[in-house]
Amino acid sequence: MEREKKQGRYHRIYKQLEELVKKSNDPWARMATIVAVLHHKMDGFFWTGFYLLVDGELTVRMYQGPVACQVLAKNQGVCWAGINRKETVVVEDVHQFPGHIACDARSNSEIVVPFRDREGNIIGVLDVDSQKKGNFDATDAEWLEKILQLVYS
Repeated sequence: MEREKKQGRYHRIYKQLEELVKKSNDPWARMATIVAVLHHKMDGFFWTGFYLLVDGELTVRMYQGPVACQVLAKNQGVCWAGINRKETVVVEDVHQFPGHIACDARSNSEIVVPFRDREGNIIGVLDVDSQKKGNFDATDAEWLEKILQLVYS
């Protein structure tokens, strides 16, 4: 039942975001809107934001939640794993993830979704942390990947 509830919530959020992003063609405005809606409408989203590649570094951009690490150490942590693997990474317990970067010790699980430009090049990641262990699963991965496509739709 939990999966169906989560699917339903994501479906409603997707429909809402589909309408909201039409109000601006600016990708930054769309990204900020996506972060705000996800952060406030999804259970357990403790930190929600984008890290973008800037001069080879993953640098924080728009986000909601506690203060973030501004730049993430190269090739360490879950965000870099998402970039290097070129796929969504779901971590049930970040404290068990080798090289995890703890920007906030209250985070216990994480999902990182590669963010691509119009040409399909990875330009950063959507990063979501939760205080609850095991908060993210394949449903989150599926819907967050779909939602990110709205930035350049």
